[in-house]
Amino acid sequence: MKNPLTWRIALTTYLAGLALVAYWPTPVDRPVHGTITTILKYLHTHGVPRWFDYHFVEASANVAMFIPLGVFAAMAMPSKAGWHIAVIGLLASLCMEVGQLIFISARFSSLVDVVTNVCGAVIGIVAARVLAPIGSRRLTEA
Repeated sequence: MKNPLTWRIALTTYLAGLALVAYWPTPVDRPVHGTITTILKYLHTHGVPRWFDYHFVEASANVAMFIPLGVFAAMAMPSKAGWHIAVIGLLASLCMEVGQLIFISARFSSLVDVVTNVCGAVIGIVAARVLAPIGSRRLTEA
């Protein structure tokens, strides 16, 4: 999996998927909002702390959504510094949020989304930079 072209294709495909999510005309969590709320109420009645709420779940989803972007970008551009790749995550997130602000009245832009998205990208970058060499060593040892 050292071929950067494969990772560039994965990155491009993932960015297209992110664009679909970002520019969907309605909030993408709308169909499951009630279900998530019901699950959270159940969890709260069974001892899960109140800070574990819908905003926490949404922020966590934003982090998780950008981890693959960080992994794919780090693997596609192995010679780039991590902070250069983090800027790609920042730019992608800013494009999503500004586009929602300008073009989609049913969606809400948020600086918190930008921060959580970039955190996810950074986690992905670190994971790729730490785990890829380990996987590569194991393949050569086998």
